[in-house]
Amino acid sequence: MAAADDTDADVAGAAAYRDFTVPATIAGQARDWLALPPAGRPVVPPRASATVLVLRDEPQLEVFVLRRAAGMAFAAGMLAFPGGGVDPRDGDEDVRWAGPAPQEWARRLQTDERTARELVTAAAREVFEECGVLLAGAGPDQVVADLSDPGWGLERARLLDRSQSFAQMLARRSLVLRSDLLALRGHWVTPECEPRRYDTRFFAARIPPGQVADDASTEAEVAGWWRPGQVLRAHDDGTELVLPPTRVMVEQLVGVEDLDAWLTTRVEVAAVLPEPVEHGGRVWMRTTAGMPG
Repeated sequence: MAAADDTDADVAGAAAYRDFTVPATIAGQARDWLALPPAGRPVVPPRASATVLVLRDEPQLEVFVLRRAAGMAFAAGMLAFPGGGVDPRDGDEDVRWAGPAPQEWARRLQTDERTARELVTAAAREVFEECGVLLAGAGPDQVVADLSDPGWGLERARLLDRSQSFAQMLARRSLVLRSDLLALRGHWVTPECEPRRYDTRFFAARIPPGQVADDASTEAEVAGWWRPGQVLRAHDDGTELVLPPTRVMVEQLVGVEDLDAWLTTRVEVAAVLPEPVEHGGRVWMRTTAGMPG
């Protein structure tokens, strides 16, 4: 299940390409797609989405991962980070905002201001929905520290059933979204051979003091804290399934000694669109664009 390097390129990936093995179910879909004439291959437009690497480093660096439920339509049974698709209401300009403004995020994300607002808000909303981590506070220098009150569980339920937007929850709670707690780390687009596709920005954030990430998400079989090396070993020995973007994001964490410095170091992020190829009797996902370091 390990990545296979056909060049001497490192994870930063500025050189030619890098190949990744893929789970059997994805390989089968890709093989069927490749068998079609190029002009007849269906390509579904990708949906904008955001994913967050929630991190802690006491006493050692760990990342919060979920094994997606077997019944999920996308990446079922695979290790992943909290995240999901953009809700149109994530672009609501009524979201109270602290940290870099949407205009600045638009520059970093290389998109328009509306999309930038949607992606950053979606990142904060999804990480709260899926593991109970809230990147918001009463002011620009504050963050909610205690989410033990059952009322917060009701807030998550209302977000999940879409009976309220993130903006509505923040307004009612007199909170501001702390966009400064998010760091952009990657941009991956689902391969064109997949029937369900996402255009995903990967963010990273330190878990706020006092908060606890949980495994209450119905979209996950299990969830918890893993050291980066544990994730990579589980993938390499075949005990866990990991898609290429997840692996590359985890590889970025290996060797990080100062989490705060890593989070505040800006990286230029280019979109990576893996391409299915078949060689040696196997299907691989090949990345031909530069990957963030």
